[in-house]
Amino acid sequence: MTAGERTLPMPPSLPEPDLDARVTGVPEVAIVLWRLRAAVLAHLALGSVLALAAAVYLLNLTVSGYANSYYAMAAQAAAQDWGAFLFGSLDAGNFITLDKPPAAVWLMALSVRVLGLSSWSILLPQALLGIASVGVLFLAVRRPFGTLAAILAGVVMALSPAAALIFRYDNPDALLTFVLVVGAWALGRGLEDGRLRWPILAAALVGVAFLTKYLQAYVVLPAFALVWLVAAPGSVRRRLAGLAAAALTVVVTSGWWVAIVELIPASARPFIGGSTNNSVLDLILGYDGLGRIFGQGIGGGAAGGQGLGGGAGPGAGFGGTPGIFRMFNIQFGGEISWLIPLTLLSLVAGLVIHRRVPRTDRRRAAYLLWGTWLIVHLLVFSFMSGIAHPYYAVMLAPAIGALVGAGVADLWRLRAHHLLAGIVLAAGFAGTAAWSLVVLGRVPSFVPGLGLAAVAVAVAAGLVLVLPAAAVDRRVQRVALGLGVLAVLAGPAAFSAATMSRALAGGDPSAGPATAGNAGVGGGSGFAAGPAGPGGDVDGVLVSFLLANRGDATWIVAAQGSGTAAGIQLAAGEPVLTMGGFSGSDAAPTADELRGLVASGELRFVLVGGQGSGPGRAPGSVSATSWVTEACVAVDLGSVSSGTLYDCAAAV
Repeated sequence: MTAGERTLPMPPSLPEPDLDARVTGVPEVAIVLWRLRAAVLAHLALGSVLALAAAVYLLNLTVSGYANSYYAMAAQAAAQDWGAFLFGSLDAGNFITLDKPPAAVWLMALSVRVLGLSSWSILLPQALLGIASVGVLFLAVRRPFGTLAAILAGVVMALSPAAALIFRYDNPDALLTFVLVVGAWALGRGLEDGRLRWPILAAALVGVAFLTKYLQAYVVLPAFALVWLVAAPGSVRRRLAGLAAAALTVVVTSGWWVAIVELIPASARPFIGGSTNNSVLDLILGYDGLGRIFGQGIGGGAAGGQGLGGGAGPGAGFGGTPGIFRMFNIQFGGEISWLIPLTLLSLVAGLVIHRRVPRTDRRRAAYLLWGTWLIVHLLVFSFMSGIAHPYYAVMLAPAIGALVGAGVADLWRLRAHHLLAGIVLAAGFAGTAAWSLVVLGRVPSFVPGLGLAAVAVAVAAGLVLVLPAAAVDRRVQRVALGLGVLAVLAGPAAFSAATMSRALAGGDPSAGPATAGNAGVGGGSGFAAGPAGPGGDVDGVLVSFLLANRGDATWIVAAQGSGTAAGIQLAAGEPVLTMGGFSGSDAAPTADELRGLVASGELRFVLVGGQGSGPGRAPGSVSATSWVTEACVAVDLGSVSSGTLYDCAAAV
């Protein structure tokens, strides 16, 4: 550096127009003004990205009604009763719980308590979590890579079809994604100053994620642990101490609710839905845990829970055959695969670019963090042989956004000095657009010509980017960069727009257009959405009769499976006993338990048939319904599509 020349300071909290910017003889006031301008531009950029996310996640939000009525009925129950809130019960009478932990339901229940029960109050928390996730990702990427990378990261995540689906739906994946993205941000802060409070906060957030979706929360732990051990400031002993403290935090924050439920006698709490032995631990190690990975038929719900089942065959019915290319198949491809080619290229390029930096370099650490997040999730989702819903892929969206943003920004800056960087960037745009052409080709009636246009634009942009930077006007280069980004985002943006316009329901929703003959791309789903959603018609005559004849009963009716019970409970606003849990496959209630409830006056009517009456029901549930059909009296309500209503008042 020559005399009188100085490098502009680039603090982590401010964006930079050019990491290599050097000026001569700059007074301090000019630097202050430059910082102010940069801060204003950064805030405008963040606001614009958040506005985009808000548009994607909030517009036409209530088109799906209650969406997944299984979680909607649990939120309704939790808003009515604090015991149901604690356990995540399906009804305010606390007979049986969800087959998942209750953290996501807690948010929806609070919303329902404040706003009343509606499609809006059920789905709003997920949309807000999506907007916040995009904002936190923006901040996490901007600190090491600058504003350009942060903008790209936020836009990529906001327009990911899987994100457009989940942040408009009442499945727990929205909260899971949000808390883990915040955890990644917190870990990044810890890499800057080495304070242990940051990895401990990240670990606590993993615990919150565990109470949202059990073992899926732990898929990020290899990334968090590796990056802290490799890149955190301080000695090896201090880094190991940080890992130990974080591990203890994960155990405590994950286990407190599990311990409470397990310590309460079974007779004093609801049955644990989805389990084989009325135990949360059975869910964690079975149906909701190892059963998802290895495909064992573990857990009461594994025979029919969440739709198909626990073995490799049934799991393949949702996500396709396990294997290295599963994320590119017809089930997962439209959800998340669009930018995976550019993402992998960005990861490799970023690690090569920053290969000779100090151990604690924040940019290389960020590549390690998001790269490990990406690779571990890809491996788990690709090879799990149990139930694998394509919407699980929303957990890839933050890593894809971060890596695309960082990689494109790094290559863009580097191409001013190295022609190879421009060639790599051009190849990434062209290859990714070509893959978009393949995905769009699976639904040829959806926006015909979009794929070819994306390829043409990407190639045209690439032709500019491969030229020496000194030979092309800077404004032309920026236009080429923008067109390249536009080309690779055209497909996922179109799929996200189609998702926003569709009414979705049940346990296996898909993003994209609802195109006939394209299973897994915009496909339908299992059970009804409730009275405000598609497929959620409830017999008004049945509901009116039950409310008029309830008496002092705790439950207005018992119904088989949540597909039938949810619609009645959401319409009536009163507890419905869900026999057999989610799909009617749980061993609760038994015939003796059902007789006891009738004898005590807590239950009078039982609805047999409907969407929870299919094969695979547990023996206890079968014996209970057999007792009903033999001992109770059928009620003639005319034409009732939900099944046959029985009056059991005189049966005991």
